[in-house]
Amino acid sequence: MIRWRDAKREDVPAIVALLADDALGATLEAGDMDAFYAAFDAMSYEYGNDLIVGEADGRVVATYQLTFITGLSLRASRRAQVESVRVAAKLRSEGVGAALMRDAEMRAFHAGCTLMQLTTDKTREDAHRFYERAGFTPSHIGFKRKLTP
Repeated sequence: MIRWRDAKREDVPAIVALLADDALGATLEAGDMDAFYAAFDAMSYEYGNDLIVGEADGRVVATYQLTFITGLSLRASRRAQVESVRVAAKLRSEGVGAALMRDAEMRAFHAGCTLMQLTTDKTREDAHRFYERAGFTPSHIGFKRKLTP
């Protein structure tokens, strides 16, 4: 059974390992752990920016980030942005991802959100199928731009 809880600083190495546990993540999530700890510390001070882990048998086996966004569009609705969704490779296709999304939805609902949204890399075809099974629709096209000084 998975227990969902707020991440703790000591969870950072396990979370980074989950983020790096695929072909795309392996190229993106390398580097000095100090940067990851600094990011965790910054997130912990930001209201409405939650890092959640799923724990089983005392080990972190899943993670996601949930950020709450209040805006004027969509009749001043509040939305939840889900990012960095990962489940340990050996637990994929075991229902952990579905439980993760239910936990995220419950947290978003209790935070007053009327919409949950996410982005996923266009190369993650398995993730696309998972999100569609979870009730998400590919309704928008996303754009990103790296910022440089």
